[in-house]
Amino acid sequence: MEGPGQVTQHVTGIDDLPIRDELKGKSPYGAPQLDVPVRLNTNENPYPLPEPLVQRIAERVAEAARSLNRYPDRDAVELRTELARYLTRTAKHQVGVENVWAANGSNEVIQQLLQTFGGPGRTAIGFEPSYSMHGLISRGTGTGWISGPRNDDFTIDVEAATKAIAEHAPDVTFITSPNNPTGTAVEAETVLALYEAAQAAKPSLVVVDEAYIEFSHGDSLLPLIAGRPNLVVSRTMSKAFGAAGLRLGYLAAHPAVVDAVQLVRLPYHLSAVTQATALAALEHTDTLLAYVEQLKQERDRLVGELRALGYEVTPSDANFVQFGRFEGEGGAHAVWQQILDRGVLVRDNGVPGWLRVTAGTPEENDAFLDAVRDLKKEHSA
Repeated sequence: MEGPGQVTQHVTGIDDLPIRDELKGKSPYGAPQLDVPVRLNTNENPYPLPEPLVQRIAERVAEAARSLNRYPDRDAVELRTELARYLTRTAKHQVGVENVWAANGSNEVIQQLLQTFGGPGRTAIGFEPSYSMHGLISRGTGTGWISGPRNDDFTIDVEAATKAIAEHAPDVTFITSPNNPTGTAVEAETVLALYEAAQAAKPSLVVVDEAYIEFSHGDSLLPLIAGRPNLVVSRTMSKAFGAAGLRLGYLAAHPAVVDAVQLVRLPYHLSAVTQATALAALEHTDTLLAYVEQLKQERDRLVGELRALGYEVTPSDANFVQFGRFEGEGGAHAVWQQILDRGVLVRDNGVPGWLRVTAGTPEENDAFLDAVRDLKKEHSA
């Protein structure tokens, strides 16, 4: 029996807390962070920033540090101007500062879009398997999530997708190109078909997530925003720019979309240090994109070597490769563990029968290929 001031002691779990119903039973996003010789599981750029860029970052950050007693540029005008120049040059479509918005990683860009165009009583649709954060951020913003269909080869089934859009009339539609975790690119005709279906259902936002576009064999879908005020293209500096630790994402869209997301962005959301670092990286675009060309060659080498070993490989336009198929006892996760036992960490995304490997340095890729060759020999013995 409890006396005055005594309380019953018990262990509280997340689901015992008064959290929102749609968050109960869910797991946070994340890949295993293990101390292994070769880590090829999070689609990072394996090349450290070149020393001249590191020095330039130090200079720009030192300059910013002198005024850290003041808030940063709330609208990040200089950064957005330089991002617009980068897009105009590389995507072959003219955009200005009024078309661009930046935030802390593309995930915050997605969050701001869902806060603005989604929310309670509204829905978003994506075509899975795809980037799982689209669904997670939707739930986090109170937006209902609809899982749309894909073909067996992981391309979007246009007929089924347009039918789903017509049936559900989502407020936000996500199209990921190149798609994560499969690596498949999306044709412009597919985007246009889904955009028209979305606008026919009701005026709604269509977001093309181009986090990996710099690694693609094809062109950016950015030119499609012309004349389409409800079409948004999102990007990141985490992959091609080798700046995953920077956390800088951005979007390009009609100026009205840029104005709209500022209704929900937190005041001074991009620190002065973040803006200074991103500006320094943009000064070294050509050097960083040269690393991208090396990674594209390594990605294509992985595809060729894996197919030569008898694996199925999904065509990839990203800096990673999805390979399989793994059946039998334990399936893909058992193979994931066997590769890990050989000192190489790849990604088990939960796509039945498939694993994903990031294109690393030639030495890292050699270690991975040695591991899967060893597995082949073991299984055939």
